[in-house]
Amino acid sequence: MKITEMLTASKQMLSFEVFPPKTETVFRSVSEAALQIAALHPDFISVTYGAGGGTSRYTLQLAKEIREATGVEPLAHLTCVSSSRETVSARIEEIHAAGIQNVMALRGDLPKDGICSKDYHHACDLITELRASGYDFCIGGACYPEVHPESVNQKEDIASLRLKAEAGCDFFTTQMFFDNHLLFNFLYKIREAGIFIPVFPGIMPITSKKQVEQVLRLSNASLPQRFRSLMDRYGDSDAAMRQAGIIYATEQIIDLFANGIQVVHVYTMNKPEIAAAIQHNLSQIIGMPL
Repeated sequence: MKITEMLTASKQMLSFEVFPPKTETVFRSVSEAALQIAALHPDFISVTYGAGGGTSRYTLQLAKEIREATGVEPLAHLTCVSSSRETVSARIEEIHAAGIQNVMALRGDLPKDGICSKDYHHACDLITELRASGYDFCIGGACYPEVHPESVNQKEDIASLRLKAEAGCDFFTTQMFFDNHLLFNFLYKIREAGIFIPVFPGIMPITSKKQVEQVLRLSNASLPQRFRSLMDRYGDSDAAMRQAGIIYATEQIIDLFANGIQVVHVYTMNKPEIAAAIQHNLSQIIGMPL
C-alpha cells in the first residue's frame, strides 16, 4: 500500500526508521531488532541505505523480511550520488520486483574520496528517474527545518525542495530537530513558497549523553536550552537520561499531533525498547482522528 493512500484515513500516524547491517555476519542480529520494532505495528517503517550504497542489498532484504513477517509496509531508501545510472536502474528494478511501492529518494552523503556520480548530482535527478520508470512508486524526499548544511541559506534550500516536488516527490520527511517552533516556522515558509505536499517531522529520542555529539555531527541540528538543561542534569546517569530523552521526544510528538501534524517519523536507531516506550506513551493518541 502506498503511504499517500494511508493518509486518506485522516488519522494520526506514527512511523519508525531502522537501518540494515553493514555486513552479512551481523545481519541476523540487526534483522531481529528491526523485526521487533516492526512487530509494534507502526503505520509504516523505513529502511535506510548505507553510505555509498554499501548496504543496498541488505536494505531490500530487510524491507522484504519486515513486510513478510509483520505485514508492515516498508519504505525502502535509495541514494544516487555514488552510483551509475546502470546501478540505480538495476536497484529500481529490484525494488519493483520485490513488490515494494514506497521509495525514499535521496542524494546520499558525498563520498569521502570526493568521487561522485557523473549521472546524478541532486535528489531530484533520482526522483525524476523513479517517476519515469513507469512503476508508479510513492516517492519520499528529505528536507531540513534548519537548512541543509550545504545550502547558502533557507531561501536556496526551499528552492531545492520545490524542484523535488516538481520532479514528482509525494511527501517529505524532515531531518531531526529538537524545537518544534523550528518545524512550524519551516512549514509556514514552504507553504508560502507554494510547496503543499505532506511533511512528516522526524524525531530522534536522545537517550545518552554520548549520542548527542554524534547526532549534532550528522544532522547539523541545534539544541534548545531546555534540552541542554535536561542533558546537564541527567546526562551522567544512563537510566535517567534514557527516561528523560524518551519523555522529551514524546512531548515533542504530542505537541506536533496537537497542532495538526498527521504523521510523525521516529528515528529508532534500531532500539526496540526505545520504539516501544515511545509507542506506549502515545497509546491513546495514535490513531485518533485529525
